Amino acid sequence: MNSCPFCGNMDARYFAISSKGEYCRKCVMFVSNISALEGKLDWDCGDEQYRLDYPLTTHQQEASDQIREKALVSDVLVDAVCGAGKTELVLGAIKDALVARKKVGWAIPRRQVVLELKARLSKIFTSLDVVAVCQGHTERTDGDLILCTTHQLYRYRGWFDLLIMDEPDAFPYKGNDMLANFARNACRGKMIYLTATPDEKLIQQVDLGNMVQVKLNARPHGHPVVVPKVKLMPGFICYLFLIKKIRDARRWIIFVPTRKMAKLLSWFLQSDYLTSQSENKEEIIESFRSKEKRIMIATTILERGVTFEDINIIVLFADHPVFDKASLIQISGRVGRSFAYPKGECLFLSRSKTLSVIGCLEKIEEANRSVFGV
Repeated sequence: MNSCPFCGNMDARYFAISSKGEYCRKCVMFVSNISALEGKLDWDCGDEQYRLDYPLTTHQQEASDQIREKALVSDVLVDAVCGAGKTELVLGAIKDALVARKKVGWAIPRRQVVLELKARLSKIFTSLDVVAVCQGHTERTDGDLILCTTHQLYRYRGWFDLLIMDEPDAFPYKGNDMLANFARNACRGKMIYLTATPDEKLIQQVDLGNMVQVKLNARPHGHPVVVPKVKLMPGFICYLFLIKKIRDARRWIIFVPTRKMAKLLSWFLQSDYLTSQSENKEEIIESFRSKEKRIMIATTILERGVTFEDINIIVLFADHPVFDKASLIQISGRVGRSFAYPKGECLFLSRSKTLSVIGCLEKIEEANRSVFGV
């Protein structure tokens, strides 16, 4: 075996032989039950329509039309600012594929976002069987429209004619060759990449002509993306400033760089905190979304995919290495996303102005200038 047909591994140390033949130990935990799925994924969606509670803006419609056209012949990078409505932009392309009786998948790095998107798309494509496949939800793996974590793509080797890759620059997909090979092997047609922070690899593919880029820097409510304010101060003063700032009646998400800091700050402020190790993630998020709680502390687990109304952001120690440029852009993009609350405050409390902080500010300001000219 020169390379694994599932994960693309070429390291001979991972290959072994069993009574059933040679196999790859790097991905065996994923592919051991793949044969159970074969032959199941076949459906007829007819002339499927989708329903939105609001019309697309002119900018969104133009981007959507470009995506529908380009996705027929090429992979597409949708480079849109946070809150631009990336989900809505690809609905037309999904509809076109389904009407043509093609198989469509939507892969996302994080489980929580899969579940939220499943609920959302079920309301949009009301006649479709929208299935979420992720940890704790693997009883059903076939349906009209399949949403899954990138880890679950091993199940769908060669199935999808159109595969939406949501936030491909996010952990754990970014830099993971095994997951990247799962994605390539799952898609026999075209791929659409959705992100506000494309990494160098994606931009390189655009520059090489292997992918078409569609950009959208306008939010549908017509307001600019909130530009973070940077406050430079010593570490201890950062805590004092934060405590004073959150005394008002506004709702705040406080982003911290480590799980330990999240736990300690939660104890001090008597507020909920969310990390990758939190067992009740859904309950914590829903409690904050329903406005039962005014303050929530989070690590970068909450930087993408989850939307809240009427929130303000503080990034504590924004100069910490865990907050790279993409992370800070995504965190800033949580503010001002809804029509009812298009503005808000985003503060970076920092001991120094790092290249990541500077890059974040420049990216957001450049996007706003391209739309508003200021």
